[in-house]
Amino acid sequence: MTFDLHQLDEFLLLGSVVTLVAILAVRVTAGAGLPSLLVYLFIGVALGDGGLGIRFDDAELAHALGFAALVLILAEGGITTKWSEIRPLIRMGTALATIGVLVSVSVVAVLAHYLLGFSWQLSILLGAVCSPTDAAAVFSVLRVVPLPRRISGTLEAESGLNDAPTVVLVSLVASGAFAEKSIVWVAAIISYELIVGALLGALVGYAGAWLMRRVALPAPGLYPLAIFSLAVGSYASGAAVHASGFAAVYVATLILGNSDLPHRGATRSFVEGIAWLAQIGLFVMLGLLLSPERISLSVVGLALAAGMLLTFVARPLSVLVSAIAQPMRIADLTFISWAGLRGAVPIVLTTIPLAEGVDDAERLFDIVFVMVVVWTLLTGPTLPITARWLGLTGPTHQPELDVEAAPLERIAADLLQVRIGVDSRMHGVEVGELRLPHGASVALVIRDGETMVPERRTVLRRGDDLLVVTPRKLRSLTDRRLAEVSQGGRLAHWLRGDPEPE
Repeated sequence: MTFDLHQLDEFLLLGSVVTLVAILAVRVTAGAGLPSLLVYLFIGVALGDGGLGIRFDDAELAHALGFAALVLILAEGGITTKWSEIRPLIRMGTALATIGVLVSVSVVAVLAHYLLGFSWQLSILLGAVCSPTDAAAVFSVLRVVPLPRRISGTLEAESGLNDAPTVVLVSLVASGAFAEKSIVWVAAIISYELIVGALLGALVGYAGAWLMRRVALPAPGLYPLAIFSLAVGSYASGAAVHASGFAAVYVATLILGNSDLPHRGATRSFVEGIAWLAQIGLFVMLGLLLSPERISLSVVGLALAAGMLLTFVARPLSVLVSAIAQPMRIADLTFISWAGLRGAVPIVLTTIPLAEGVDDAERLFDIVFVMVVVWTLLTGPTLPITARWLGLTGPTHQPELDVEAAPLERIAADLLQVRIGVDSRMHGVEVGELRLPHGASVALVIRDGETMVPERRTVLRRGDDLLVVTPRKLRSLTDRRLAEVSQGGRLAHWLRGDPEPE
């Protein structure tokens, strides 16, 4: 098959239009509390056999492209995750990604076999592909839900960690190795892949951070490229020794993202853009794989039944059992159970049995596709209501203070741009009353398009933009102090025991 310049022009035109529509869809779906993945999937369906007629049915290519996209999405998740915030919750996140997955797979497999009449192989595959939550789906919805950090951090840790074990399990089941080998052998293989993958990821992460701190690259834009190359290299290193590349890439990027590296802000923005592009391409491709004529009433019925088994039986049991590792309140566990959104990951995982030629793999793909769409539409918009009903919303959410950072490399400092929101209690506070850590200061105030160099008695107002310079080692203290004043006003110093003023 040849690909001439005219076809390239058509491809670029269609690709740019689809990407722009997908980007605009983020704004619409965010306001409605829905993951934008649904729009991307429907764009793919509209472009496919049932719409414009673009034919795409190469399961092996879809499998490869899907894994490549997941690597990019996981890399963004690791780099943007704050270790200090998920560290207290890592036991629960790890338990959900291991014990929870095992419980969920077992429950769904048994119920699907005896209630839905699936073969054992198809039942285990259904349980395995549906067990992992999807980071993109979870956090596109949670951005609009004001949750305590103990809950959002747990969901964040789970979604970053549970891809690796489920990919290994689905691959073993699809290839037939699961049925041919003993449970001990399967457990040993999974343990090897996860442990070695995580160790390789840690090696790449620490070595990469050491290198980036010591090399002087000629252009700032090269640093994000170097970090991204390390992330992809960690995945390839794990895959080369038959370990979990997904475990490697997440651990490596988690270390890189929490290391003191040059141009961290630029790196974060770069990987976020790449991850969005990967999500758009991934979901559109998965939509292209679906043939609407295959979606019969039988498929819809099975998808609804499987979703009910997963949502109301398997997921609650997996969360409850996982809580043994780190006990939490019933309200917290209830919300975590309801917020286990599935997105691209389950659909991508169904391309593994498709590529292996497993019997009924096409039907499995259709069932999982419909299940993801229906249950995302059901659970996504209800998360804010569920959080309020459980009494989980509260003052921990601080949308009225927007902080962006840019590096000042020569003095190892960050320049923070802080916008004071309409409801922020920083309104009326004097600059001196901010009581920032010693060494941090407000360098400039921008008000109504005019700039001023503030004094200690300068009163801050709603809508002001502040430029705050802080040594990088004091960045977390400065961020915390600004957030506390925004929430508690000038009395935050005495109420919360903050650092002494300069």
